Amino acid sequence: MSRWTGSWLSGPRAALEPGADSGDGTGQRWKGERLGLPRSGPGSVASTGRRAFAILLDFVLSGGVAAVFTQPELPKNWSLLAWFTITIVAVGFFGFTPGHALFGLRVARLDGAGAVGLPRAALRTLLIFPIIPAVVWDADGRCLHDKAAGTVVVRVR
Repeated sequence: MSRWTGSWLSGPRAALEPGADSGDGTGQRWKGERLGLPRSGPGSVASTGRRAFAILLDFVLSGGVAAVFTQPELPKNWSLLAWFTITIVAVGFFGFTPGHALFGLRVARLDGAGAVGLPRAALRTLLIFPIIPAVVWDADGRCLHDKAAGTVVVRVR
């Protein structure tokens, strides 16, 4: 594809950061290599599929929690409040949501600190809400909300 058409027509390879390449010998060889994470197994960058199923489970759980409090009416936007609360508190204090726990994932800080903390968890959650930051990621598999918060989602098992 011609250079003048821009990266949006060139596909995902054009979106890689400078020096990052997925296997042609010019940059990183796997997601998370530049971050010092292993290629696979515990501590490696979580796959997009696992992350998607985990957040889907969190959405369903939040709808159920909100439904308990709004019966006999549907939960409507109360589901969002439940999701924000569950996500911020769970990630802030424990490093994972219920969906993350079921799919063997954890949110880790890049600086090595133990807990993600409420401010970073709140920033991640607020940036997930508009969807775009959650579906745009770099060569390390880190979405924009993770980059802003200085976190990465890794596998536990």
